[in-house]
Parts: sequence; structure tokens; C-alpha cells
Amino acid sequence: MLDRTNSSPAERVSALVRQFLTKRSVDRTVGRDDDLTESGLSSLDIVNLMLAVESEFDVKIPDRDMTPANFRTIARIDELVSTLMSDRSSR
Repeated sequence: MLDRTNSSPAERVSALVRQFLTKRSVDRTVGRDDDLTESGLSSLDIVNLMLAVESEFDVKIPDRDMTPANFRTIARIDELVSTLMSDRSSR
């Protein structure tokens, strides 16, 4: 788990991505709109990132939203998380 006290969802997503890149020994900065597979994450890493996002934000990503497009960039993941958290709080 990451520090949630002072971190925005986008910062927490960025930290998760950095953790996966570090596991792959990739030492580079990834911007919000950089393609994560081009940055060094494998398709298996992306699947594991989906699971990590669910755990980190305590959300369930619907099957229809588990798409490569939604996990292509940090910005897209942040949008998805924001939508899921908004949906959860409106219930």
C-alpha cells in the first residue's frame, strides 16, 4: 500500500507504475500520457497493475473496463479510478 494521506489518485497511480517499472529494472520517468508498454511494462505487468489498482483504491474494475486502452497511460488509469470511486460514493 502507498501513502494515501497526502497523495492524489494520480500520484498513487504513478507510484504503482514506478513500482512495476522498478521490478523490471526500468529506470526512467514516465509522464501521465506516456504509453506504459512502450515505457517497459509487459502485458502481464499490465494485468498485475489492474489488480494492484483494485487493491490500492479498494475498487472492483468491471470486466468491460479491463481493457488495454484503459491501462495504456497513467492519465487513463487515473480517469478510470476517478470514475469508479465516484460511482462508489454515489451509491
